[in-house]
Amino acid sequence: MLEIKNLTKIYGSVKAVDNLSLHIKAGEIYGFIGHNGAGKTTTLKSAVGILQFDEGEILIDGISVKSDPIACKKKIAYIPDNPDLYEFMTGIGYLNFVADIFEVDENKRKELIEKYAKVFEITDNLSQTVSSYSHGMKQKLAVISALIHSPKLIIMDEPFVGLDPKASHELKGIMREMCNNGSAIFFSTHVLEVAEKLCDKVAIIKDGKLIKSGTMDEVKGDSSLESVFLELED
Repeated sequence: MLEIKNLTKIYGSVKAVDNLSLHIKAGEIYGFIGHNGAGKTTTLKSAVGILQFDEGEILIDGISVKSDPIACKKKIAYIPDNPDLYEFMTGIGYLNFVADIFEVDENKRKELIEKYAKVFEITDNLSQTVSSYSHGMKQKLAVISALIHSPKLIIMDEPFVGLDPKASHELKGIMREMCNNGSAIFFSTHVLEVAEKLCDKVAIIKDGKLIKSGTMDEVKGDSSLESVFLELED
């Protein structure tokens, strides 16, 4: 579903991402971990077409992000670490705006908006402007907007930051449900306990370079993911 081949991104004299290759398959929840500045966000932004990269190739469902970015974006959803939403819109206005972009029909969008607004407990807030929302409510709205066009691939940067425990629990369940239905999820996180319990596979990046990847058992063995991560970070 997502193939990153020899990705390199350079800022000045610094290689933010250095010859990185990963393959996230349909049905997989793939965690991406590393310290601040390791290259996680740069990788994710390159994958969704926000950043141009210097070397390598990124394919989404076999389509090149470089040669056909619009076709790629139709298949994906992206949730950044700090949702930058149109604050002058109401919550429901923003969700309908996103649904219009992805050409979601009226009945389907209504069904999914009602479903996820109820799950994340913001139904009563959808008539309010986004500017009145707390950070956590904005995060919930961003999550809902990513789900209403049923993407084949969701890419998320620290998706649990700002969510309350119940919303985090619900999001984990939705992530697993989507992958059971054939989608794929690639997300970065600093919450290693969440990654260990939730992910099918995980990759660890340091100074722009991939230092370990594979199934959770392959990466952590008999240790905890936290122990392996701290050892590799030394």
